[in-house]
Amino acid sequence: MSACLAIDFGGTRSRAALFDREMRLLRRAETRSRVSDGPDIVLDRLIALGKSLTEAGGEPASIGIAAPGPLDTAAGVIIQAETLPGWSQVPIGETLSRAFAGLPAFVENDANLGALAEYHLGAGQGADPMIYLTISTGIGGGAIVNGELFTGANGHAIEPGHMRLTQHDGRIRRWEELASGTALGELARHRLSTSPAPSVLRESDAIDGRAVGEAALAGDEFALDCLRQAGTFLGLGLVNLLHLFNPAAFVMGGSVMKLGDLILEPARKAIEQHILFEGFLPENLLRPARFGDDVCLVGAALHARQFA
Repeated sequence: MSACLAIDFGGTRSRAALFDREMRLLRRAETRSRVSDGPDIVLDRLIALGKSLTEAGGEPASIGIAAPGPLDTAAGVIIQAETLPGWSQVPIGETLSRAFAGLPAFVENDANLGALAEYHLGAGQGADPMIYLTISTGIGGGAIVNGELFTGANGHAIEPGHMRLTQHDGRIRRWEELASGTALGELARHRLSTSPAPSVLRESDAIDGRAVGEAALAGDEFALDCLRQAGTFLGLGLVNLLHLFNPAAFVMGGSVMKLGDLILEPARKAIEQHILFEGFLPENLLRPARFGDDVCLVGAALHARQFA
């Protein structure tokens, strides 16, 4: 089988890579997505990114595309996405196929493709069921069950970040509003505005998840306490997934996971406190993802090779 062109289109950055038939990376490029420019301009930019790799040789036989959902994967259409304001019914698969002389293009949810990559080639090898989670701006995920990607009745599974959890004050919020990088920033800003707690964050120009993480790594007690709260909610969401899927492993990626035990330790405590019984807790349950920023590129190439 010839080379495969993989495209990872996100709300912030877009990446492209060319893989050979043994899944060796030949070339790679990336750029800012600038989705506010609108679908036509952004898709032209994606096409140019892909062609910058193929013009040097290694003509692909297929195109794998990772995109935020919800998607109509059969039609290759972005139905809508919270990270893409104003985008609706965008035919990303057909557009890229036409630009590359009618090559077959296969579109799938980005986190689902991350699950494929980690299950077949990464930290999830040998774990079934396996759930891949990416915890960064939001929380996305994909599930492997019986060796296959689980996508549900209409192709929309799984969307773990949209699980609903109840806060201490009774408000019901999405999991990603409580345990993501965005949630960390919002929590810190709220606490700083409602309490006199000392923190180096009061001197920050922008208080976001990254700033909170950096302050916590430097030992700032206020930031560490924000991480403990977010980590507890992270653990509560993991408990729900444990009870639903009884996975052999969670493979966890995304920028928030770079904080390691600062957020995972409160998550583990929440799991231990709320799990039904120990039979849901296999050894090596929480595993760091292997592929980092390239996880969706690897998954997109695997997906396209599977169907091409």
